[in-house]
Amino acid sequence: MHRRHLHQAALALALQALARPAFAQVASAAPRWSSNPFALGVASGMPRAESVVLWTRLAAGFEAFSPASQRETVKVRYEIYSDEALQKMVTSGDVVAQPARAHSVHVQVRGLKPERFYWYRFTCGSAVSAVGRTRTAPALAATPQRLRMALASCQSYEQGFFAAHREISEQELDFVLFVGDYIYESNRSGKLPRQHSGPVPQTLDEYRQRHAQYKSDAQLQAAHAAHPWVLMWDDHEVVNDYATDRDQRYTEPAVFLQRRAAAYQAYIEHMPILLPGMGEERWGPFDNVRIHDNFHWGQLAQLWTLDCRQYRSHHACPDPYRAGGRIVLGCNELAQPERSMLGMEQERWLHAGLAQAAAQPNAGWKLLAQATQISPSGVDTPLGRATYTDAWDGYPEARKRLLQAVADLNLKDVVTLGGDVHQNVAANLRLRPNDERSPIVATEFVGTSVTSRGMAESTLAQVRASNPDIAYARADERGYSLLTVTPQTMHCEFRTTPHPATAQAKLGVQASFVVE
Repeated sequence: MHRRHLHQAALALALQALARPAFAQVASAAPRWSSNPFALGVASGMPRAESVVLWTRLAAGFEAFSPASQRETVKVRYEIYSDEALQKMVTSGDVVAQPARAHSVHVQVRGLKPERFYWYRFTCGSAVSAVGRTRTAPALAATPQRLRMALASCQSYEQGFFAAHREISEQELDFVLFVGDYIYESNRSGKLPRQHSGPVPQTLDEYRQRHAQYKSDAQLQAAHAAHPWVLMWDDHEVVNDYATDRDQRYTEPAVFLQRRAAAYQAYIEHMPILLPGMGEERWGPFDNVRIHDNFHWGQLAQLWTLDCRQYRSHHACPDPYRAGGRIVLGCNELAQPERSMLGMEQERWLHAGLAQAAAQPNAGWKLLAQATQISPSGVDTPLGRATYTDAWDGYPEARKRLLQAVADLNLKDVVTLGGDVHQNVAANLRLRPNDERSPIVATEFVGTSVTSRGMAESTLAQVRASNPDIAYARADERGYSLLTVTPQTMHCEFRTTPHPATAQAKLGVQASFVVE
């Protein structure tokens, strides 16, 4: 996005705030805004060859609403253009922002041309949003020569600033791949760069407030406005280390699932995603939300996005007083064959997709995006191997099934992408982890966190020493990964800044790797 266009958008927003107009058509009375209603920005996502999803939320100025008007629906208009000057309109339409959806707007714009940039905006009465830029994927039969994306995760608002997103907004990318921990639900104490507002979220309104605080960040808004995003969640979008229906406090499952449903709803309300069956007429329920998906970039690459939280087995050998991930020794439960990170239904879906890719003569790169680290990270001790149960180490049979499927199908060019562990990792994935006699069946890249603190170097040194499959690991810096895929190679550049990330931090190349 050119700087002049950002200046135009900023001027438009300033004029809106001064004018304070009465906006939009509602069921009974037109609400009056005390400030710009598009203060949480705009976003796009789910790029397909002929469609994208556009997002915004009317969230500012609601202090001027009467209690009755806050319950009204509001008409919002979207416009999409083929040029940055917004002179060549492609399509437009009206959608209804409903209070039951936090007045969020999700539009799947269809009938677009493949592999094209588009510019879009929203209007509500005389209010005009900032302008976003999006991009469609190439046609399925196309043979693009490059895919360029940013891999990001783990952006605790309290632990630093989103300098990584400022740089992401300035890069020329096809999309941003975000693999979890978009928000953090916890409130930390002590001296921090920033503070969460409000209590630890438990209810729908509280999760909405937490998402709105994150969306108010200008650097995050810029990254959303510059590129389409492909998203999945991890644990902090709900609560740390939850697994299916269990949280760390062993809350009654029925009670916890109500909290989880509220968190899922708030997440969907604030993301540029439109899930199967959730259209203009239907919204929810949120007790079981399918977010795993599959994307194509022509014949160059296929991307699977996986849900590692909603369907996983409970953690093995849990502490009776505090559930969640922990370090265990001699835990026989880890070897139970029925244990799954993805849930058996999602496993079958993924294996079927990999089999379909194996049957195609030009399937290209196979990219598996999921929340955490797949390669082993346990530590050898005099008492045996210490294993952390929240990552794939806690689900070794599920990991074996996944990698065995890749091997049995004779799939080439498989790369897994992850986050969660707040460190950059480059690793080999073998059928028998850390056994040099076992064949390498895939490559793994895990990106460091946008802001969240990583583990101590002394601990990470033990991890590296105990796991020869890890070619590289570093946890002291924050940032994102810049991935460039061509028919011949996949290049990963870890772009980082020291912890904690400051608002004006400059990022540099920490390390880079090439997969041929």
